[in-house]
Amino acid sequence: MARGQREPMPGMYPVTFGAVELLRDLDRRDGWVLSKDGVPQSYVDLQDPTYLEFEYVQLMADVIDVLPDGPLSCVHVGGGACTIPRFVAATRPGSRHIVIEPDGLLVDLVREYLNLRSIPRLKVLVTGGREGTATVWDESADLVVLDAFAGATMPVELATTEYMGDLARVLRPTGTLLINLADGKGLPFTRRLLATVASTFGQVALVAEPGVMRGRRFGNLIVAASRTALPLDLMTRQAARGLTQARCVHGEALTNFIAGAAPINDGDPVMAPAPPPAVFD
Repeated sequence: MARGQREPMPGMYPVTFGAVELLRDLDRRDGWVLSKDGVPQSYVDLQDPTYLEFEYVQLMADVIDVLPDGPLSCVHVGGGACTIPRFVAATRPGSRHIVIEPDGLLVDLVREYLNLRSIPRLKVLVTGGREGTATVWDESADLVVLDAFAGATMPVELATTEYMGDLARVLRPTGTLLINLADGKGLPFTRRLLATVASTFGQVALVAEPGVMRGRRFGNLIVAASRTALPLDLMTRQAARGLTQARCVHGEALTNFIAGAAPINDGDPVMAPAPPPAVFD
């Protein structure tokens, strides 16, 4: 165990916005789940940061794996236990990370019990997503990961045209944006978010498990976007051969999927979907 690191203990811990629970993975000695209000938020293996338990994190990692080789300059909106920063640090040594997380006590908990210090070149900004993004330099990031949830729903203020414009400002011209969202039957929120992203970025793709993609069940979907080009062929092959055997939709098929959905603007009366109660049972 790292110097100054405390042994994680299962239990409830107070944080700025309520309480979270640390749960030990009984199948992996160093695996831990961070949960809030019964909703799993993050999974980390303290000895193997390349082990990714959640399907949606695997899908994001699949996209990251096919980006050009070498270290990345990353901005992560939404911190949790910092699963993706750990993964990128392990697979792309020399990468830099800015993590924007509004819950300061959660950051302290992860630092104290889940070895946040093991991530080199990491800076944490304890502030809201929009406020933190506004402080990041223009064209300074190769990768922006938007994975921010209030409980089980995505904050709509992080899904608007105005915020997408700020994320585009932060990204280098060849940079990649990854968004984790959750949706259910008919995927109405997904279509509107895709319309929002497409209004700012030149190339957009949607990656998800087939049942979720067809709107048959509530689940996570990953939006990938770039102002220039995405490695679409590599993304499609990587998604299909991964553990989740996901689909990657882009081009004309994605245009047809969006079909008439309106972008989300600041002030629009839009609510992000909440999962049915049985999803996390």
